[in-house]
Amino acid sequence: MPTLSQVQAAHWKLKFRGGSHAIGWPTPVAHSKGPASGSSTTCKARWCMETQTLHRGRLIDHLRLVVKDLAASQRFYTAALAALDIPIGGTGEGYFWADELFVTVIDSPAALGALTGRHHLAFQAQDRAMVDRFYQAALAHGGQDNGAPGERIYHPGYYAAFVLDPDGNNIEAVYHGEAKRSAESVEIRF
Repeated sequence: MPTLSQVQAAHWKLKFRGGSHAIGWPTPVAHSKGPASGSSTTCKARWCMETQTLHRGRLIDHLRLVVKDLAASQRFYTAALAALDIPIGGTGEGYFWADELFVTVIDSPAALGALTGRHHLAFQAQDRAMVDRFYQAALAHGGQDNGAPGERIYHPGYYAAFVLDPDGNNIEAVYHGEAKRSAESVEIRF
């Protein structure tokens, strides 16, 4: 039976990269449980996986970083996120959190004894001035420059700044320019 990580990797490769059947599975076949249930079962070879309707808006449910120096990380994130109007939500022995970002030390039960590695996290800013404030606050509280505020090539109006946090994570604040959402969330059924 495939592991969860193999299932996820195969799903992303097939759905978003147009790849081949990564671990030799046949093409999936969906079997409906009926229109009232809102779910279906997708069977592949010897295993089946139930799928559900997803509602997309804010895509990420939460992020967890495991850090070496909690005090340094808390100083950095308190200042950098305050510049984006995101307050620290709570603290405890070995952790703090802000919105969907949870930061813990390596010896916390949630960390399982391992650092999370280096990541790129991008936080939305409401305007260019907020990106500038984020950058200055992050540098003043232990961040290292990884890209001064400015317009980037990703799309017209993409204004961002990048800093490395005390553990080397690439932290970005981005303002996408004048844009409007077409919907608060998107319902996806599979």
